[in-house]
Amino acid sequence: MSNKISVYGATGFIGSRFCDLYSNAVVKIERNENSPLTKNILYLISTVDNYNVHNDLKVDVETNLVKLMDVLTQIKNDPNKEEYVFNFVSSWFVYGQNYEIPFREDHSKCNPTGFYSITKYCAEQLLVSFCNTYNIKYRILRLANVIGEGDNKISNKKNALQFLIKEIVHNREIPLYYGGEVLRDYIYVDDVCSAIKLCMDVAPSEQVINIGSGQPYKFIDIINKAMEYSGSNSTIKHIEPTKFHNIVQVRHSYLDTTKLQSYGFKIKYDINTTVKNLVDYYKSINK
Repeated sequence: MSNKISVYGATGFIGSRFCDLYSNAVVKIERNENSPLTKNILYLISTVDNYNVHNDLKVDVETNLVKLMDVLTQIKNDPNKEEYVFNFVSSWFVYGQNYEIPFREDHSKCNPTGFYSITKYCAEQLLVSFCNTYNIKYRILRLANVIGEGDNKISNKKNALQFLIKEIVHNREIPLYYGGEVLRDYIYVDDVCSAIKLCMDVAPSEQVINIGSGQPYKFIDIINKAMEYSGSNSTIKHIEPTKFHNIVQVRHSYLDTTKLQSYGFKIKYDINTTVKNLVDYYKSINK
């Protein structure tokens, strides 16, 4: 048990897939539990988009910060706390209104502007301070846009590309900001899980690591691929970004993954294979 990974957020999109892939190496921590069962922690509990500000001003703080503090309190009270390694899953969103692409861990300034991204960055900083104070090892893993079968929370607010691929399969109209002339970094969920496991196994602690494909994919190109693969009759509608979108989002982003690659990581699922798999998946569940 001592060598296993305590996974917080084990029922989420990435957490559940990680637990499936590494079932013999994990211990799932229930959502209402704070105490880890092992000294090696993978922490994935989080809100998923910047839109909670419209409905509940507290949910990002409570989920991304208060819950984390509850877990850290349990570690603080453990007389053997210096034995812990805390692997915190964060997001590229923390880079925010940066405009320095690709985003590099040590050279890009973080300037998040939405409630989700601000609290994620705050959580990173609080964790670093806590771990430095109590001599606890940590890693911060900033993920690119993660796509794949099994994400049940896709919407036009979260995982918009995958949501639009589903819309394409249904032959619905596809609204695009900037005509789809947007750069993003997409990575398949299985690749993300293998990258996380690799970092936990071999990467030095006390650092930030970007996890992504490291490739700047043009949004419209992926949309066109999905339409080609699906034989869709969808049409594209060009729309202007909303004021809120401009406040919390950036037009272009992708990650510098030089550090991740230096640990031996290689992408197994390219974007074309991933898009085709998603098209096939949404066609199969639509039957």
